Amino acid sequence: MRSVPWWVLLSSTSAPVLLVGGWSVSAELQGPGYDPASSTISILAADGARGYWVMTSALLALGACHVITACGLRPAAVRGRVALAGGGLAAMLLALFPAPTSGGSFSHGVVVAIGFSLLAVWPVLAVRRGRGPAVREWDGGPGAAIPLAADPVPWGLRPVPSAAAAALMWLGGAWFLLALFVLGTAGAAERVITFAQSFWPLVVVVSCVRHQGGRVV
Repeated sequence: MRSVPWWVLLSSTSAPVLLVGGWSVSAELQGPGYDPASSTISILAADGARGYWVMTSALLALGACHVITACGLRPAAVRGRVALAGGGLAAMLLALFPAPTSGGSFSHGVVVAIGFSLLAVWPVLAVRRGRGPAVREWDGGPGAAIPLAADPVPWGLRPVPSAAAAALMWLGGAWFLLALFVLGTAGAAERVITFAQSFWPLVVVVSCVRHQGGRVV
């Protein structure tokens, strides 16, 4: 299993911090008229928003972090790394296709949908399959055996955790649509799902670092 560089740990840790910091500062600049429970993050980066430059910068930095993480996450399958990088590029493209201050935007919606889909599917695309622990029997009999080698695949790249993470993200997407069109709490739903998508790369990276004995190169 290939090692994870130190800068991947830095980029994956920075991603959720930049996202939460960006929407927090932007919401503060936007003033009391902005309701984070009902209003989406995109409004903070819309043309004319008071803190648009903060949220836009945060989205650019977030996307760059995902691209950097994808480049260095060498234990993951290549197709998963490509999907993660694509999700990062989609976040950066939101700066070119900002949401309007009122109403909808088809181009903005397409970029958001593509970015969400890539970040929701990359966990299963990044899965690595390996053998279970090897065992050796003692001469004393078949009942005594010791493991010779640990599972060669880090926890965050195994099928079950990865599928569970992806499933929760897709459920979060359904929750967001319901909140957007029915419940009126799109802001809260969007924050939960975007944070989850920005945090999962860190979970994978940490599991890879732990798997290699806590060493980074």
